Formats: sequence, C-alpha cells, structure tokens
Amino acid sequence: MTTQRRVAFLLSNRATSSVTGWPIGFWLAELTHPYAEFEAAGYDIELFSPDGGVLYMDDFSDPYADNGYSAGDEISKAFLADDAKRSLLDATRPLADLRVDDFDTVFLVGGQGPMETFRGNPAVEAVVRDFHAAAKPTVVVCHATCVLLDARDAAGTLLVDGRRWTGFTSDEERYVEQNVGRKFQPFWIEEEAAAIAGTTFVAGPPMESHAIADGHLVTGQQQHSGGEAARLAIGLLS
Repeated sequence: MTTQRRVAFLLSNRATSSVTGWPIGFWLAELTHPYAEFEAAGYDIELFSPDGGVLYMDDFSDPYADNGYSAGDEISKAFLADDAKRSLLDATRPLADLRVDDFDTVFLVGGQGPMETFRGNPAVEAVVRDFHAAAKPTVVVCHATCVLLDARDAAGTLLVDGRRWTGFTSDEERYVEQNVGRKFQPFWIEEEAAAIAGTTFVAGPPMESHAIADGHLVTGQQQHSGGEAARLAIGLLS
C-alpha cells in the first residue's frame, strides 16, 4: 500500500519593507507553480507561515494588479479562481505546528517578505536544518534563499558549506532597481554569498528558470524556477 506524499509550503507573513516602506509578502507564482507540480504528482499539500493566518502576496506577483507585471501568469490566475485553493491564503498554519515527521519535503517560497521575515529568524532556520538533517528534500527559492546565508546544522556548520546553490542574483536585483527606479532590497543575496568561504553560488541567466539539487538541498533562482525546483524535489523522492 502506497502512502501519499506530503509537502509543507512555508511562506512569509505580511511585513513592511525596511527600504521602501511598502507592504510586502510572498511571491504568488513561487507558490502556485510548484503547487501545481506537487498536486499533479499526488501530494497532500499544507501551507504554513511564521505567524499563521492570512497572507499577503507581493503586488507585482498579483496577476490582476494594475501594474500588469504578472498579467500573463495563467497558473496563478487558475489558482486564484479556485475558491478552495485561494482560501488557503487566509488560513495558513503557524510555523510552530510544522513537524518534520509529518512531511516528506518542505518548500520555502520567496518574495520580498522573506528578506525581512526569514533572515535572522531562528524558527525558519530550524525548519531548514531539521528537514535537511532528516535527509528530506529541502527546497528554497528566490529571496527565501536569504535564510541559507545563516542556517547551520547541529554541528554549527553552514548548510551551504561545500554546496552549490542559487537564489535571486545581483543581475536580477539591478534589473528590478532599474525598472522600479529606486533601491529595493536591504541586501543582495549573491553579494552576501560571495563573502562565504567554501560555498558556490551559481547564477543562471537572469529571469530564466534555474534550479539546483545538491544532495537534499534544492534551490531555485527566482519566480520562474519554482516549478523546476518542485520537480527536482519530486524526483528525489521517487
């Protein structure tokens, strides 16, 4: 008898950018695209956030926002049109309820919010450490990879020590700043990674799908990489 696989998504709660003063949260496509992959593979899916409760999607990730940036994201539109799925964004479980033994893999969703709510958060670092220690696919994409700048194993070694990984790149940060016309993030992940000895941050082409599996650590570069990162995790569990 086959037991259904289970995946836990971890998303940022609403926060305020320390740089722009704007409300920030999670990037919708980084949930909806991998969600579609896990759903198609028959996984049971649950959503968590540090505080639980209602989530806020970054405005530029909303396919119906006036800015039109994500207007072509049909997968996210289908997700939002499904009342049962959309309701998940209003009732995430608190991170304190997340148990490694209850899930086969964890997926940390990026967006602007994680730069303020994931980095320096011991509970988020613990989730990454514990899933990785259990040899379960530990998936981190886009700006959520900021947690990997600090997350350490039980021996105190950085999880990215000796590893190849990716995240939102400096070229992509420049692209965003040029289009928005102002400084956007409190720090750049690729620059911070460059200061870590013994790790290899791999930048793919800007705004193209790029994901890496190094052991049970799976990382994706940006919003176009969520589906690929999910497929890598599914493959590890196959």
